[in-house]
Amino acid sequence: MPDAVVIGAGPNGLVAANLIADAGWSVEVLEAQPEPGGAVRSDRGVHPDYVSDLFSAFYPLAAASPILADLELQQEGLGWAHAPRVLAHPLADGRCAVLARGAADTAANLDTFTAGDGAAWLDLCATWNRLGPDIVRALFTPFPPVRAGVRLAARLRSAGGLRLARRLVLPVRRLGEEEFRGEGGRLLLAGNALHADLGPEAAGSGGYGWLMSMLGQTYGFPAPVGGAGALTASLVRRLEQRGGAVRCGERVTEIVVQGGQAVGVRTRSGESVPASRAVLADVSAPALYGELVDAAHLPGRVLDDLRRFQWDFATFKVDWALSGPVPWTAPEAATAGTVHLADGVDGLTRFAAQVSMGQVPDRPFLLFGQMTTADATRSPAGTESAWAYTHVPHRIKGDAGEDGLTGRWDRREQEAMADRMENEVERRAPGFRSRIRARRLLAPPTLQSMDANLHGGAINSGTAAMHQQMVFRPTPGTGRPETPVKGLYLASASAHPGGGVHGAPGANAARAALRGRTDRRFSAPGFPWTVRAGQNTPARPRPANRPRPTVRPDGPGGPAGRTRRDRRGTR
Repeated sequence: MPDAVVIGAGPNGLVAANLIADAGWSVEVLEAQPEPGGAVRSDRGVHPDYVSDLFSAFYPLAAASPILADLELQQEGLGWAHAPRVLAHPLADGRCAVLARGAADTAANLDTFTAGDGAAWLDLCATWNRLGPDIVRALFTPFPPVRAGVRLAARLRSAGGLRLARRLVLPVRRLGEEEFRGEGGRLLLAGNALHADLGPEAAGSGGYGWLMSMLGQTYGFPAPVGGAGALTASLVRRLEQRGGAVRCGERVTEIVVQGGQAVGVRTRSGESVPASRAVLADVSAPALYGELVDAAHLPGRVLDDLRRFQWDFATFKVDWALSGPVPWTAPEAATAGTVHLADGVDGLTRFAAQVSMGQVPDRPFLLFGQMTTADATRSPAGTESAWAYTHVPHRIKGDAGEDGLTGRWDRREQEAMADRMENEVERRAPGFRSRIRARRLLAPPTLQSMDANLHGGAINSGTAAMHQQMVFRPTPGTGRPETPVKGLYLASASAHPGGGVHGAPGANAARAALRGRTDRRFSAPGFPWTVRAGQNTPARPRPANRPRPTVRPDGPGGPAGRTRRDRRGTR
């Protein structure tokens, strides 16, 4: 019998399991999909000669994460690759805003837009140099970050105090207008803010855009050598070497609770898996509280708060196998791993407004990835493994374009949306479509079917807006991984500090479980034996006469991990 059961083998679940194993506990990870990784996977499904990342691809937060650094995954064969430039944003007139690894290079580029903007960029970098290490420590520690917070508060006072705090909570449009006279710096900040679901007018989007820009300049936007799956493989190898186990194809349908404590889980196959010390759930908050834990074990306020839980934008993604490099009209874009495509900050505002109004954007903002440019192992020499994603509404009320997209996402709608995205690339890279050897379409329902945490293609397990961060994540409370059920911990990106591949939610949950361990005896239904914590008794087989649990069609792995209130039509 394992001391701990982890539900979900995404990066947070695997980080949690590794830390649990490091502490000497036995741990078993149960993953619904046929392979581990969650949203960190790669394959050759587009073309046999091309490696494509199914979901996430570039990992600045992983490079910055002290949690992943402490795991020393390079000893498990993980390597990182970088494109010559971090990010580019080409414009119709041939100019191109560039985020480089060196602050001086970025500043020189911004001066080509408007003289003096390079100095303004260096001023933002100087602020980062004073605060960056403490921001990273505060970001990746449990909330509240007491020690890191004290250091950060002291540095904030010396770096400008309230004036700096005001700068960080500004909408990114306003921050860009205050700091830069030209368009280049504004584009870098605003485009990076939309790596989350923060439009140019959203409060706090300025701070997020600045953070992502500084992380990119400091750490780059690195990609795992050989594909995103290499990161997952290194986490799995490390865990198995420490006695942990990962079992795929095992969908958990229930967390068993007795006496207010989580004592194990049941799977779709009917197996009961007891946990003598803790259950850690790398699942979305709506899936945990709306499906896996019976409402009888939860305070009414949790279920009421969950009704107000907000997802981040839905996502539509296309993967391409290209016969040659993308023919960008701006040569700087050819050397960047990530390319942003939008007609200035106004184009970003228009795009975000259309999504917020429930319309499929007619001119979608694209995040475009050039994986072979970053990692030459991804495809044959002279070719490019590429992808792009954009955001769409969860509930589509209309189509701002001319294709009549409704959100059914049948084959016609998927093809039309992919064509719309390719047309945006073609505007900045004439001849792009002639280089497509193969493509794969990943509509919101497809993304969710491949990873239940990607509700409708929401890639951050909940909005990054200020009203659902820190003590408000996933619902108003402490901002910590503990749940109302003793011995049960939320270990997914629905918990603080949120989305991105950095391992912090999993690490926070693991440390909370290790602190909260208690010896207990239990005998729950379906668990007809008595266990004392610390005993590693082999799990007994399910009694033949016990009925298998019923899987709700809209449960984890079904449409969206909806709450019970959602199924009654209330939001």
